[in-house]
Amino acid sequence: MENTIIIGSGPAGYTAALYSARANLSPLLIDGPQPGGQLTTTTLVENFPGFPEGIQGPALMENMKKQAENFGTRFKTGYVTKVDFQTHPFKITIDDVELLEAKSVIIATGASAKYGGVPREMELIGHGISACATCDGFFFKSQDIGVVGGGDSAMEEALFLTKFAKTVTLVHRRDEFRASRIMLERAQKNPKIQWLTNSLVTELLGDRDLTGVKVKNVKTQTEQVYPWTGLFFAIGHVPNTQIFKNQIHLDDQGYIILPHPPRTQTNIEGVFAAGDVADHYYRQAISASGMGCMAAIETERWLASHA
Repeated sequence: MENTIIIGSGPAGYTAALYSARANLSPLLIDGPQPGGQLTTTTLVENFPGFPEGIQGPALMENMKKQAENFGTRFKTGYVTKVDFQTHPFKITIDDVELLEAKSVIIATGASAKYGGVPREMELIGHGISACATCDGFFFKSQDIGVVGGGDSAMEEALFLTKFAKTVTLVHRRDEFRASRIMLERAQKNPKIQWLTNSLVTELLGDRDLTGVKVKNVKTQTEQVYPWTGLFFAIGHVPNTQIFKNQIHLDDQGYIILPHPPRTQTNIEGVFAAGDVADHYYRQAISASGMGCMAAIETERWLASHA
């Protein structure tokens, strides 16, 4: 019987583990399919407090893991394939084989950015390809870059990137946009933003770093290479909540609903959620860590009141 099981191992999961361990809960963290989360696919992280010169994403996650481990967090490699939150103690199945029981659970499984399915895009993440303008826009000062998308997120990303880039070209597969009128008009009024409608990215150029992007017009079937050194995908995120369906309340996008924000308690007493899995607005490492801290403190207090 575990006091608390933490599902997920990004900033939210590691911070929840650190605080839980320091509270003598001896937490068990299940790291999932991508130990360390999305930051392990990035390069230099400059906006996480405490690192004046920045820090590599994988190194930051390794440091956070070691810190949690130093205080007594136990780690288990595996993938949670089933949960049962309907009865207490809660039941968690690992890799369809191993059954664990816990008095409390912290969900920190994060969200996965949607990419375009273009060959080599995963290989070039952190080397010109990104899905987070807030995280990486600073690295593209005075450069020509592209943004893929047609919704509010794409407009927001493009507008944000104009603070740094020389030009921002928005690529959209149709000639109509899902973005709200106010966001679309705001982007259209910005002189740094250019437009490629009815277009798809078909090829990424460059060996180690992105040096160009081939774009195809879906109506004329013509292709053209643009010398962009950055390409941002702004087509949404998918919360990693598939295994929690019918177990806790999710919104229509699949994000975990927190009934009493900023509290991290879900609709199930003893089950808490932290980070991108319950946050589709900020989606930052530091905000995820903050939620991990909050979830751990709430878990400790909940366990104390149910001892």
